[in-house]
Amino acid sequence: MRILVLGGFGFLGRHVVAALVARNHTVVVGSRYGAPHPYDDPADDPHERREARFERLTSPDAWAPLLGDVDAVVNCVGILREYGRATYERVHLVAPAALAMACAEAGIRRLVHVSALGLSRGARSRFILSKLRGEIALKRSPVPCSIVRPSLLEGPSGYGSRWLRRVASWPVHFVPVDAAGRIAVIDVRDVADAIAVLCLRAPPRRSQVMELGGRSNFRIDEYLAMLRQIQGNGRRARKVAVPAVVARIVAHACDLLHVTPFSSGHLELMRHDNVPAFNMLPRLLERAPHGLGSTLITPTGWDTVRQAMWSVESQEY
Repeated sequence: MRILVLGGFGFLGRHVVAALVARNHTVVVGSRYGAPHPYDDPADDPHERREARFERLTSPDAWAPLLGDVDAVVNCVGILREYGRATYERVHLVAPAALAMACAEAGIRRLVHVSALGLSRGARSRFILSKLRGEIALKRSPVPCSIVRPSLLEGPSGYGSRWLRRVASWPVHFVPVDAAGRIAVIDVRDVADAIAVLCLRAPPRRSQVMELGGRSNFRIDEYLAMLRQIQGNGRRARKVAVPAVVARIVAHACDLLHVTPFSSGHLELMRHDNVPAFNMLPRLLERAPHGLGSTLITPTGWDTVRQAMWSVESQEY
């Protein structure tokens, strides 16, 4: 098959490309940068590139040139913050809805869209609401699509993952007092493999939602403590509970300054559980998911990570 991976140079997108190539498919990478950079080594990136700026792809006609010779489309594009014309509305709602219409017109029946867990109609965050509205639009589109909702992605090359590991290494962990929600941290390689499986399946008769999570779930303070121990920091960090109003101010400041992955949307998600109602990951993979932390340490198996987890959970702060 010839598969277009939108956001193919992003954290998840890179792993989706690798999972598809491992299954002997031809991949076309859609990204903001269609042509190779003059200093790029073609050997490092043998895939065809096509420019895909979602803020401009707001109609089916605009999508048509990208879809002419592909059999399936995977949309891994999402933005943490708005910049210029790349607004939440355009990137998470208008462009994906136009993409689905364009797929229908091109006769493409396989469309996989990556969303997120924890979306709620009562959310205040425009990031969350735009993701939710994007899902609703796709469910109403003429092409039945597979909507993938992963929990927090773990991996060595992700911006958020690197930042969380850096925070975990600090001697003090500042945690919002109302960050009581649990997250089912999931290995990015498992999500990529699940998406590759969906690409190979027969097109669904109607849109389907797949919630994906890892083996265990944690509060954010528990996860930071576990990361710290896996990284070899013997002394436990001191946990400082940050008042809710202070956490909101910090989150909005991060939004305005475009610094760190922490945002008002993430703060809102941390207040509620982000775990699958029914975890489709083992069924899609037909194997057990990777052990939590396996991308951070040598892959010695789940037992090593589980022992670290139990040790952390037994600590008193």
